[in-house]
Amino acid sequence: MWRLWRLFGALISAVGVNTAVQAEERLDPSGFQVWLNPGVYSYHFDRSKDLREDNSGFGAEVLLADDHAVMAGTFINSNRTRSHYTAYQWRPLHWSPHGIAISAGLAVGAFDGYPNYRDGAWFAAVLPMLAVEGRYVGVNLFVVPTIANRLNGALSVQIKLRIW
Repeated sequence: MWRLWRLFGALISAVGVNTAVQAEERLDPSGFQVWLNPGVYSYHFDRSKDLREDNSGFGAEVLLADDHAVMAGTFINSNRTRSHYTAYQWRPLHWSPHGIAISAGLAVGAFDGYPNYRDGAWFAAVLPMLAVEGRYVGVNLFVVPTIANRLNGALSVQIKLRIW
């Protein structure tokens, strides 16, 4: 658990040091941003299970407008199998404390690779999310619900780097 809190603290520090931006300056004139991520880190609610928490992989996110983004990627999931995802983010709530862009909303997506859920086939999910973004470094926080005998709930953290 301490590892997760240290990671979270480092991320918040990196976002803050990363040059604060006002919300109106976040989007470039082309109207979008491109972010890359190295997978997802998860803190599972049921600590008694031997679940993988370093879910390394590769993903991309394109912010189309302040409220709208799309994302896709792949990672090794908590059950140690390969997962793929594609999702739409609707983030209608926005704050800019100290110039850091924070937005909240929902990610609506499709996921695969979870052996206890539809035998690893694709399924749809809606996840509450929070995005914290500096000029070049950001983090997405997702809450994954527990679905008994199918999906293990977690708080998931996705570090991202803006490349455009």
